[in-house]
Amino acid sequence: MATLAVNGGGGAAAATHTQAYLEGRAVKETRVLISELCRHFYTLGWVSGTGGSITIKVHDDSIPKPQQLILMSPSGVQKERMEPEDMYVLSGNGTTLSSPSPKPYPHKPPKCSDCAPLFMKAYEKRDAGAVIHSHGIESCLVTMINPMSKEFRITHMEMIKGIKGHGYYDELVVPIIENTAYENELTDSLAKAIDAYPKATAVLVRNHGIYVWGDSWINAKTQAECYHYLFDAAIKLHQLGLDWSTPNHGPTRNFKLGLGSNGNVNTSAKAVTEGSDYGSGLFPRCIVLDIEGTTTPISFVSEVLFPYARDNVGKHLSVTYDTAETQDDIKLLRSQVEDDLKQGVAGAVPIPPGDAGKEEVIAALVANVDAMIKADRKITALKQLQGHIWRTGFESNELEGEVFDDVPEALEKWHSLGTKVYIYSSGSRLAQRLIFGNSNYGDLRKYLSGFFDTAVGNKRETPSYVEITNSLGVDKPSEILFVTDVYQEATAAKAAGKELFVILDGWMQVHSH
Repeated sequence: MATLAVNGGGGAAAATHTQAYLEGRAVKETRVLISELCRHFYTLGWVSGTGGSITIKVHDDSIPKPQQLILMSPSGVQKERMEPEDMYVLSGNGTTLSSPSPKPYPHKPPKCSDCAPLFMKAYEKRDAGAVIHSHGIESCLVTMINPMSKEFRITHMEMIKGIKGHGYYDELVVPIIENTAYENELTDSLAKAIDAYPKATAVLVRNHGIYVWGDSWINAKTQAECYHYLFDAAIKLHQLGLDWSTPNHGPTRNFKLGLGSNGNVNTSAKAVTEGSDYGSGLFPRCIVLDIEGTTTPISFVSEVLFPYARDNVGKHLSVTYDTAETQDDIKLLRSQVEDDLKQGVAGAVPIPPGDAGKEEVIAALVANVDAMIKADRKITALKQLQGHIWRTGFESNELEGEVFDDVPEALEKWHSLGTKVYIYSSGSRLAQRLIFGNSNYGDLRKYLSGFFDTAVGNKRETPSYVEITNSLGVDKPSEILFVTDVYQEATAAKAAGKELFVILDGWMQVHSH
């Protein structure tokens, strides 16, 4: 019978266990418990899509907690279908003592949870008895409301009492760390957060989820449920214009809510020009407009522009192949595809060298562009080529830009008030000028002062709006009104200090940062 040592933090052998111990009642019960909890967490939406994980220490009064055996769920498996024998058994210092046997196709080869290094930090630094990693949507969304915040704070909520060391009147503070491409790359930032927040029993990972630990599995589970409740409450309070971080949960500053007739920019214009926040002398100096879904029907982009570009890629490249402009487009696409191939992006195919022949190069380009359009990728290489294809379509009158019926009136009114109006879209600046210069209401560019595209940054990232603010020369970001129908863009702009007008399903929400 094999003998396995479980070493303590000091490196000396603190306890010795036989194979019989590893197969004993305590370990078996913990295996069963983890599989049961994962099935329960699946119903809560915490571990769907093979995401999320859980680890529990095998309680044994005869062994100091830091040296107790650790059980962990595997990685990349359907958590609701796990069986007790699927668990990994680790020593107190993280050495794997027992691994599950491989299962036949379509099961993947067994692999311990990618969260293992992070779990070990909670065990080492907090003497935890269990750690839960959830991908619950509440824990993801609450980190996106303010993309620049490094903490989640809430107070005067009953469920705060379920968090260790907290009462109803206390302020609960949960650190937020930035997400990375791979789970184990979060280890250092999670460890720093644990050290920086000694009272915390959880760490949020932006756009990802949460790690929660407790003295036991019951304590960890209870706290995880309370955290998710509080995150859900915060999101709902935010949607109602209420501030979850203050004792009275009163309205956020200057929150307005109005009903629009059709969810387009005319209702926005009315609210901006007639609303109390923008009365005489308080009108915004600049307005920055999104296009798709804000000034222009989404269907025009998805059902007219994109298909036209996709259907005419080959023809455009063939006719213009030897021009400097198209060669520049090809160079940019070639560079993008090379990066895509290295990263394993679906749909990317190698582009032959220029001397391989025009037709071979064009065929590869068409295949890559088609895949990029289907994936709706917001990349410069694609947007630049699309702009050039659309220019041909507009010049030949095969295309006509489409804006909502009341957009021209809104633009004219803002222009007459001396407000400068700009466009910020993921489409290239050329494409933006083409849409507004050849619209169903004629050339509207006379009402526009400039155009921004992804050259200033991604529309869902705050630095992009900081860059626009610096370009417009205003004294403060709140002098700029940003109008969009995309919530993530709104939160990014809000973090940069901009006034917001969010168009969502006909409801207008004005927020002042």
